[in-house]
Amino acid sequence: MRSAADVRDAVERRIRSYGDRAIVAHSGGVDSALVLALAARALGPSSVTAVTALSPSYPGGELEFARSVAADLGAAHRVVRTREVEREAYARNDEMRCYHCKAELYATLGAIAASADGAVVMAGAIADDLDDLRPGLWAGERAGIRNPLLEERVGKALVREIARGLDLRVAEKPALACLSSRVRTGIRITPELLDRIDAAEQEIRALGFDPVRVRHDGDVARVGCRPTRSSA
Repeated sequence: MRSAADVRDAVERRIRSYGDRAIVAHSGGVDSALVLALAARALGPSSVTAVTALSPSYPGGELEFARSVAADLGAAHRVVRTREVEREAYARNDEMRCYHCKAELYATLGAIAASADGAVVMAGAIADDLDDLRPGLWAGERAGIRNPLLEERVGKALVREIARGLDLRVAEKPALACLSSRVRTGIRITPELLDRIDAAEQEIRALGFDPVRVRHDGDVARVGCRPTRSSA
């Protein structure tokens, strides 16, 4: 079995094989943060740009965290606005919703990469993602996105171990999927609905719970949460 250090080095070699400049889709979560960190190590921070996409589906409060992670690593950070919620194919919220979200994101990042001397676009998919239906991966394949952690078959436990070894502040951060994932399939996605979910989660989080999920199921909201270590 490969050690965390061996896997880290293998991912860095893979990143170097892509080229000498990188655009990293950076949500602020541990997976994308690790890709950003390893890209900065492999190519040098000045050759890497983190890009965070803002839309109604992005949880409030995450942007500042994403910025701070990029700053820790010395990487440039850009914020772009995406409009996937305005796409009918996304708003109807069927099993292909994630495809349309990622297609919008990767088209935006591809344009940035094209203006940056053809930098490669990387994202933070991991081996665990293959266990579920992930239409967003199909969008990435069509757009030529590279997922170095997935390509090296790195799973979540190893992601966190490598992140801890690099002293990344995000190493123990709970997973935080997009707000649209809280809405039962088939219920229409609207900005107003996502705003209500986000506000509810932030209120509960302020009481000392994290992670928090407020799941919308028509007339019913189901709350899943646990106390933070400091409040337990």
